[in-house]
Amino acid sequence: MKYSNATNYALHTMVYLIWLPKSSTIGVQELAEIQKLSPTYLSKILTKLTKAGLIESTPGAKGGYKISKSPNEISFLDVIIAIEGESNLFNCSIHHNEGCLIEEVMRQSEENMKAELKNRLLVDIVKKMEEQKQQKANSN
Repeated sequence: MKYSNATNYALHTMVYLIWLPKSSTIGVQELAEIQKLSPTYLSKILTKLTKAGLIESTPGAKGGYKISKSPNEISFLDVIIAIEGESNLFNCSIHHNEGCLIEEVMRQSEENMKAELKNRLLVDIVKKMEEQKQQKANSN
């Protein structure tokens, strides 16, 4: 199983936006430079995150993007669904009269994975980043 590069960039973008000081915004150009992406590609990702209600865009010279929800409410699963959608990873292509036992196992596994990703918050990554930054500062 593999998530798209867009999901990878979306997760990193969201962590960065959560890490920013509260209510500050950042433009797509700067976000793209940080991740070494084209602004056009990142704009498509940001549009999906905006449509999902995870971030908001502020127009104007001092505008940009910022988190629209409390960081304590944003899970890995929220970001993944915003980018990948909610389709199942596995669908049985063989037609059975009474259902597919293999598909049942795969679906249950997916549900377990989704539950884990729903319980993992992006803000926890930001907290770990801050801890690492503090440890480095203390060791210097």
